[in-house]
Amino acid sequence: MGEVFAGRYELIDPIGRGGVGAVWRAWDHRRRRYVAAKVLQQSDAHTLLRFVREQALRIEHPHVLAPASWAADDDKVLFTMDLVSGGSLAHVIGDYGPLPPRFVCLLLDQLLSGLSTVHAEGVVHRDIKPANILMEATGSGRPHLRLSDFGISMRKGEPRLTETNYVVGTPGYFAPEQMMGAEPDFPADLFAVGLVALYLLQGRKPDSQALVEHFAAHGTPSAPEGIPEPLWQVLAGLLQPDPQARFRTATGVRKALNAAVEMLPEPGPDDEPVEVFDQIGPLPPGFGPDGPETPAKPAGTPQAHQEPQQPLTEPQAPFQEPSTPRPPVQEPSVPAPPPVSMSETGSFHLAPPPQQPQPHAPAPQHHQPAYHHPAPAAPPNPYAVGSPDLAQAPTSGVPQDASGTRPYTAQHHPLAAQTPAPVRQTRPGPPPKVAVPVLVVALICFAVGIWALTQM
Repeated sequence: MGEVFAGRYELIDPIGRGGVGAVWRAWDHRRRRYVAAKVLQQSDAHTLLRFVREQALRIEHPHVLAPASWAADDDKVLFTMDLVSGGSLAHVIGDYGPLPPRFVCLLLDQLLSGLSTVHAEGVVHRDIKPANILMEATGSGRPHLRLSDFGISMRKGEPRLTETNYVVGTPGYFAPEQMMGAEPDFPADLFAVGLVALYLLQGRKPDSQALVEHFAAHGTPSAPEGIPEPLWQVLAGLLQPDPQARFRTATGVRKALNAAVEMLPEPGPDDEPVEVFDQIGPLPPGFGPDGPETPAKPAGTPQAHQEPQQPLTEPQAPFQEPSTPRPPVQEPSVPAPPPVSMSETGSFHLAPPPQQPQPHAPAPQHHQPAYHHPAPAAPPNPYAVGSPDLAQAPTSGVPQDASGTRPYTAQHHPLAAQTPAPVRQTRPGPPPKVAVPVLVVALICFAVGIWALTQM
């Protein structure tokens, strides 16, 4: 596994290198996706200030690859972008050489679309070149271009970070006014777009210095070999050495380009289609499409011991009184008694005993007892908590069949049938709590009366 940066970004493998930092393929543990992370290698104040400017740029456009987030860890800083795997325009030219004019016009239209949004934000890119124009890996489908690397870009009106006579950018893609130290402006980016178009149509880096000198000495030259005249008229408007004679906006260039495409010849049946391949390569071991792979558990690893779940059983019925065994009476029609349950206090609630049929004695009528001999006293209940032996309490006058309940312990007894306790006889008169205060008040009144008589 790679290094985890700031507890979030796991650096996997380097996929590019720029002037001030390396670009890594990284896994974002928070958003659960792969990103491109640009790690700053230098830590001087000048480079840090450029880094802050670049990471602060937030432009949402399908053809712009701007920073999405940033993080710092000790003395290292990085910012992340979308991961674009098709390489740059330099990779496409390396695979195919000069590209068909209609394919180039499609790429230029996407580039100008993204650049118009950048300029609308007041930002001058200042470093448009094939290596900074990335491609999605779309195969033989419609190409998708992304303008990237805003490391030396600046907003119009911001203070410059370099000296007046110091030129920042890539040699070969400078506008003439940049070489003279003029303030960065939008037409300088459009001049670089014209040079990129020549690179795509000719398959080699153009000689910008010779081109500027030819324009200055002889005016607009004729169309180079392999470039249709309608398309060349648009490119000539981008390559004018005088910025006042050049296209002023990317939107204006798009309109002229769309009109030129209408006059271009249709591609022939023998024209080779241009495919954009994946230039990053497969993920290293330990990483999959969904992120870092969890190492598989080796075979034979003991599993955590788990106790088997035992089913909960209902509590058993309390012990039965020893008695003379009786022959079992099979009665299929009599349902089995419900299981014994336990109450919340821990005592047992037994189901009513099954009715035992009497084969010889007739059924009792009018609540007459089935047997005339008295039932023996039931043993004390060992499960009764903090109560007297209820088996000895008097029962109601209704005779019951005691033999049927003999196998069970005594449980419920009607307390209402017990003999009432004798009522305590009390003397008539008010209670002491009332009588004592009344007597005290009477004594006080008597004393006051005696005192009043003695004063007369």
